[in-house]
Amino acid sequence: MTPPTPAIVTQNAVSPLPRWALLLLCIAYVVPGFVGRDPWKSADVTAFGYMLELAQGRTPWGSPLLGGMPPETEGLLPYWLGAWAIQIAPSWLSAEMAVRVPFATLLALTLMATWYGVYYLARSPGAQPVAFAFGGEANAPDYARAIADGGLLALIACLGLAQLSHEVTSYLVQLSCTALVFSAVAAMPHRTVAPTVALVVGMAGLTLAGAPALAAMMGGLSIAVVIFAPGSNDDRRLRWAVVLAAGMAAAAALAVVLDLWRWRVVGAETGGKEWQSLARLLLWFGWPAWPLALWTLWRWRKQIFNMPGHRHLLLPLGFLVISIAATVTTAPADRALLLGLPAMAALAAFALPTLGRSVGALIDWFTLLFFTVSALAIWVIWIAMQTGVPAKPAANVAKLAPGFVPEFSAVALAVALAATVGWAGLVWWRASRDRAPIWKSLVLPAGGATLGWLLLMTLWLPLLDFARSYAPQVRSVMAVVGPAPGCVQTLGLSRAQVAALQYHGGLALERAGLQDECDWLLADIASWPASERKVNVALWQLQATLPRPTDKNDQLLVFRRTGPAP
Repeated sequence: MTPPTPAIVTQNAVSPLPRWALLLLCIAYVVPGFVGRDPWKSADVTAFGYMLELAQGRTPWGSPLLGGMPPETEGLLPYWLGAWAIQIAPSWLSAEMAVRVPFATLLALTLMATWYGVYYLARSPGAQPVAFAFGGEANAPDYARAIADGGLLALIACLGLAQLSHEVTSYLVQLSCTALVFSAVAAMPHRTVAPTVALVVGMAGLTLAGAPALAAMMGGLSIAVVIFAPGSNDDRRLRWAVVLAAGMAAAAALAVVLDLWRWRVVGAETGGKEWQSLARLLLWFGWPAWPLALWTLWRWRKQIFNMPGHRHLLLPLGFLVISIAATVTTAPADRALLLGLPAMAALAAFALPTLGRSVGALIDWFTLLFFTVSALAIWVIWIAMQTGVPAKPAANVAKLAPGFVPEFSAVALAVALAATVGWAGLVWWRASRDRAPIWKSLVLPAGGATLGWLLLMTLWLPLLDFARSYAPQVRSVMAVVGPAPGCVQTLGLSRAQVAALQYHGGLALERAGLQDECDWLLADIASWPASERKVNVALWQLQATLPRPTDKNDQLLVFRRTGPAP
């Protein structure tokens, strides 16, 4: 016997979120962070460095090197995307902006795929609301659209999505491909061509982005969902299971051919995970979606283990479990958890038809206070940076970012003011009356997350560039070595440091060796004094020690040759 659904929804409660408002919210979330900023430390600038090397023909496309070092991740698709973007971009578009265009498109694709995935899950028979004796319950298409709107709002509201989804790294490619696979499996009972295309692109993209194991696990889970949790009473389950198995096999074969299989489990020999840090990550990264996802699991608990299974619960739950398992067992943890956010948002969306008025009010008030106070703090600190008043925030900025000179941008101020006015209007709209739509409880979380991200990427962008990019440190290096230093040897530099020196400084870098003839040597402080097998220390005289302004542990040593080259 099928347990009764906990969703009790009237037709009045599924009025759609205006498309123009949803589109405007997505644009306000996607564009900031991709426009006008420097490449940041360290994954962002490292990936950009490989893209630039490929685009300029300084390294092979099949085995790229940066400063003589291969990438840390095996998947090359992200670097190819960025390099192609640089090569086809018009001359007036900077290289760093060119590589962000395809990645901004990937983030938009993630949002779209999540919406469609939740929409088709909400069309499943087991997800439908209770049918009223005299009619008036929500019809299936409108109900699915309202749930999908809530899923997209939940994804945008997740605090952990903002920064990582605006970096030009393999993790954004993996996120978008995960969302494609998720939406493909969700749509299989309703469509044929679109799910097939999304599945092929998603599986191949995950593999080429360095995550073949995740592609295999998600494929295996999807086969189980298709077989044991049919979305409708049709006979297409076996056919879709075969398609999924073929997609898994093709992805696995591609990984074997390209040698992409790697074992990245963090074992006991490395000390394992720091569980307190992991708990904090799990707490804030998916906020506020994870409390709603837990609420969904509780309210729909009778349907989870019912046979036949309910795909609107089992599919996102399975994807989320895979992501959390990867978070616990692999590194970096935050980027593994990133891939579970679409599934977490889907589970959060199915909490909406079961929320009581008191719970919705609690979400509204907490969100209103949290994001309003956060926005006020951003504004106060920006005013302090510009005017020196209040004095204490200005002094704190000067202490934490020594040497930072505030910049004023009328365009950034106008955008920030418009966003703040929009937030005030959204709060008034939400508080003015008792709104019926079930997605109403996630409007303020999504709007507040977008407001905070947009304010940071406008008012605080010069400060964040100063704190998170290598540009200030590279300028200090150039002040010592001069505008045309010739070749420069490097010792112990990371991939990010090499990429920043080549891009911001335009330096011709060579790895240190006893036979090199360069006049300058740059060394990371942790690699000095050097072994005599690498560098003849007697030939070099220290000229300067240059830290990053906001990280005194990140220091470059600048040496000049004192003796003749060997």
